[in-house]
Amino acid sequence: MKPTSLSKLPVWLAVILTLIMVILVRESAVVICQLLGMAKAANVVGMVAMFLILITWRMVKGLPIWLTRASNILLVDSGFAFLPVSAGAGLLLFALGDELWGVILTMAISTLIPLWGLALLSNRWLSNTVDTDTKRKGQS
Repeated sequence: MKPTSLSKLPVWLAVILTLIMVILVRESAVVICQLLGMAKAANVVGMVAMFLILITWRMVKGLPIWLTRASNILLVDSGFAFLPVSAGAGLLLFALGDELWGVILTMAISTLIPLWGLALLSNRWLSNTVDTDTKRKGQS
């Protein structure tokens, strides 16, 4: 991919352009979903549309450096955006009553089992020992 004049955009302009692109796709999804009578699906439709746009852009032309840099900045700095959602979910958990312990157990199991599997795979991948799965009989 040849560097273009757009690849030398200042960071602040790249962030603004990225935000404009995200807002346009999301608001277009809201309008389309409202016209189709399924307004609650707008966020998912917008997310899938943005994914398809970015995949197509990457396959056809390649993603510009400014978009990648701005996206990384937005992802790193937007970690605090999830705090209100987490706090609200925590408060709602206590409104479950008798179902609270079942929900907590389900969340713990569905989190711990994948983490345990990932830890096993990571340990195998990162270890310097011989992989016994691919080792043939008679070889040392």
